[in-house]
Amino acid sequence: MEKRLCPECGETIAGRIDKKFCSDLCRNAFNNKVNSDSTNYIRNINNILRKNRRILETLLQGEKTTLPKQKLIDKGFNFKYITNQSITKNNHTYFFCYEYGFLPLENELILIVKKKVD
Repeated sequence: MEKRLCPECGETIAGRIDKKFCSDLCRNAFNNKVNSDSTNYIRNINNILRKNRRILETLLQGEKTTLPKQKLIDKGFNFKYITNQSITKNNHTYFFCYEYGFLPLENELILIVKKKVD
């Protein structure tokens, strides 16, 4: 029978033939490495997106809120980073950070909304 080695630590694997790791610790360590944000670039973008979402979430009062664009800028909102956009029948483009979105209005105003998640 062929010796199987743990891909994380290199130890010999004992037990079931389909077992891939020597222990739960190695399995978790391996999967954490594989699933982690592999570069600073990705990690930084994800942090900006999470911050944008938090800002929209804290400023939303009820179902819709209109406020000056400067208020978002003062809180550190970065308008360059969104997760998606939605164009309505009236040809208005809403920009979203996950389920929270905004619509730029006239006079430097912003309408904040929350998408209904199923």
